[in-house]
Amino acid sequence: MSILPTVKFETKRKNLFLRVAPGHFATSNRHTNYYIDVVSQKSRLSEAKAVAEELASYYYADTKVDTVLCLDGMEVIGACLANFLTKSDNIVNMNAHKSIYVVSPEYTNGNQILFRDNIVPMIKDKNIMILAVSVSSGKTVLAAIDAIRYYGGKVTGISSIFSTEKECIGFPVHSIFDPNDLEGYQVWRPHECPMCKEGIKLDALMNSHGFSKL
Repeated sequence: MSILPTVKFETKRKNLFLRVAPGHFATSNRHTNYYIDVVSQKSRLSEAKAVAEELASYYYADTKVDTVLCLDGMEVIGACLANFLTKSDNIVNMNAHKSIYVVSPEYTNGNQILFRDNIVPMIKDKNIMILAVSVSSGKTVLAAIDAIRYYGGKVTGISSIFSTEKECIGFPVHSIFDPNDLEGYQVWRPHECPMCKEGIKLDALMNSHGFSKL
């Protein structure tokens, strides 16, 4: 089994931390010097709850949410987030007692987002929170925004575990971690990558599912 040596950055909240591995990594359109490992946070309930509780704090009092759109396999965190947002233990909670939908997109062969007819009522005229693993180039989130608008929904929030961006076409991005948490974090277009120019081989290819060592 291939593994990467990771470093864990902890926070004051139990079960909320970031695992990263330094090196030379590539996505489909970017190179970076860190692999951010969120597989356990997406899959392990205790960690998913900790992530969701932290993200819910940004929206609890002043943001209406009818639907959580989960990108990058974030359904477990999305369900936990919906649970926190509907709790009634605080009178300022705008979403208390509401039923929040948790949905995932379907992609066409052209990588466009599609919602089937039975899912459209969960999007049309609804307040949608986009939930992603990370926001860096913003390409995936932009596709989600376009789809929500096309199907008649309204984007009311963008959340992620890690983000290099503070906003995406005017929408604030709320994340738990950002580049300030990773010393020397860098991301480049492939032809601009200084490690490639120095002849440093890639350690692994990565996407939202994980990594494949080279």
